[in-house]
Amino acid sequence: MGNLTARPLRKATNVTVPVDVYQRAKELGINFSRTCEQALREAIKAEEGRRWAEANADFIKNTNEWVEKNGLPLAEYRMF
Repeated sequence: MGNLTARPLRKATNVTVPVDVYQRAKELGINFSRTCEQALREAIKAEEGRRWAEANADFIKNTNEWVEKNGLPLAEYRMF
């Protein structure tokens, strides 16, 4: 039977920040690991979205052109 509350694997790393940022964060009791993880997750999500949009740019362009020319599919059934 496995541990149902097992934490995901973690990787220790070094992060370099300006001294004033470090000191102020410490004063405020900000958790460095949690804050860095959250910021990295947001940056990853944004970059993945940017790459998806770039990889699908032709499809997006063609779909938008089709909608401009033909209108929204099923628009007659919209409730708003």
